[in-house]
Amino acid sequence: MNNLNLISNFAEFKELKNIDKSTMIGVLEDVFRHALQKQYGTDENFDIIINDDKGDLEIWRNREVVADEDFTDEATQISLSEVLKIDDSYEVGDEYTDEIPFSAFGRRAVLSLRQNLASRILDLENAGVYDDYSSKVGELISGEVYQVWKRDMMILDEEENELVMPKSEQIPNDFYRKGDTIKAIIKSVEMVNNKPRVILSRTANLFLEKLFEQEVPEINDGLITIKKIARIPGERAKVAVESYDDRVDPVGACVGVKGARIYTIVKELRNENIDVIQYTANTSLLIQRALSPAKVSSITIDEEKNTAQVYLQPDQVSLAIGKGGLNIRLAKLLTGFDIDVFRELEEEDVALTEFADEIEGWIIDTLHNIGCDTAKSVLEMNAETLAKRADLEVEQAEKVLEILSAEFEEEE
Repeated sequence: MNNLNLISNFAEFKELKNIDKSTMIGVLEDVFRHALQKQYGTDENFDIIINDDKGDLEIWRNREVVADEDFTDEATQISLSEVLKIDDSYEVGDEYTDEIPFSAFGRRAVLSLRQNLASRILDLENAGVYDDYSSKVGELISGEVYQVWKRDMMILDEEENELVMPKSEQIPNDFYRKGDTIKAIIKSVEMVNNKPRVILSRTANLFLEKLFEQEVPEINDGLITIKKIARIPGERAKVAVESYDDRVDPVGACVGVKGARIYTIVKELRNENIDVIQYTANTSLLIQRALSPAKVSSITIDEEKNTAQVYLQPDQVSLAIGKGGLNIRLAKLLTGFDIDVFRELEEEDVALTEFADEIEGWIIDTLHNIGCDTAKSVLEMNAETLAKRADLEVEQAEKVLEILSAEFEEEE
């Protein structure tokens, strides 16, 4: 029988679509049985034989030989007079088997059959991709950039499956062209209109964790564990690590000789600065390490409220806060504590809160947010600098400086 022009070579077709042999045979049989039901009203008395090596498919119909006067169903019966024209050895009650030619289906039925088969195979492919990637969520993957749009980037894997990386999952400094190789983690998989949508991410904390696992053998071997990650993608990250072997320095192992290991990760993250600190169950010590490179003078912790008041020397306050407040934001994320930074009072200095009767509360809060919590820390700036840093009007800044200066003039 003609192979229906549906598949030129079954084995090749199966390999191309990445569908296993038994599943493919099941789909083919199911599609043809559906066509038989539409054509003959039943498929129960039909045998479908598939030769997967050659790509051949045969359909055989089995009918009971009945007396002419008992003939009622053409699909399941054949009259004695008709079968005798073919072979005079048949008798009533025998089973007559004949092959159904492809032409018996008709042109429209063949077209419908082809479309049905193509649709079923596509559904199988989609289900296969969905199942495959659902089991790989959280894994690191490399792919080739196929298309870059304003909101998304399409990436092809080794089997040319289409993966998507939304703009929100891209590092701000990322810049890729078609054909570039890109690394990311599989963030999620969902079905949209019966088609799998595989979402990749480079901004997730897990992506940074997987890069560490790739570059630091001790993590992969279980000697070092990443306890927590705080990250602002493309800007800065803090990673707390712990070693289960006293002989292994977790921070040193992650950084590598002359910073070789950490450099590779930083380069992949578009020069995102990474601070690696040693994890500890001591909350006070963990907060101090999280505020690195600033050196903490003293710290007061309220475990119930998850708050911490940290006191530093004047020259350490800006280090603790960091450029744009990045350092203290990451320290809060890493430790889970709401951290307030205070400048240690110098001799003859006065806390800004002592001026609450003369300076509005919102201005004191604003000054505190830029690392100024004492009178002398504010007086180190002129009116223009203070106005710019605290987002005040110059007149307001001048008034604040006048009030604070008066305090020390009175003492003198």
